[in-house]
Amino acid sequence: MSDELPPCPECGSVYSYELGALLVCPECAHEWAPADADTDDTNAADTETVTRDAVGNILHDGDAVTIVKDLKVKGGGTLKSGTKVKSIRLVDGVGDHDIDCKIDGFGPMQLKSSVVKKA
Repeated sequence: MSDELPPCPECGSVYSYELGALLVCPECAHEWAPADADTDDTNAADTETVTRDAVGNILHDGDAVTIVKDLKVKGGGTLKSGTKVKSIRLVDGVGDHDIDCKIDGFGPMQLKSSVVKKA
């Protein structure tokens, strides 16, 4: 390994240091293996996660989905089963929420893929 350590893949800090077999960033506390830094760019497409709906269909950005059960929303009432949601966007949201969307008459929100099916 060269004398110069690679920058942090999360925040780009150049102050990374070795801690056993890992590299550590003191600014964001991200830990990674030195081998991961070399292969992140080449295997990015291979490690992409697949998001599936409640019945097992693969979801993509821009798909239209239907909500399969009534959802109580904090401070907003209830989304009824059968509500159609257009143009979803797949994200890594809070908790298990992996769909970002805007529901007509309700507004922007995040949903779990386990409560929708592809329309």
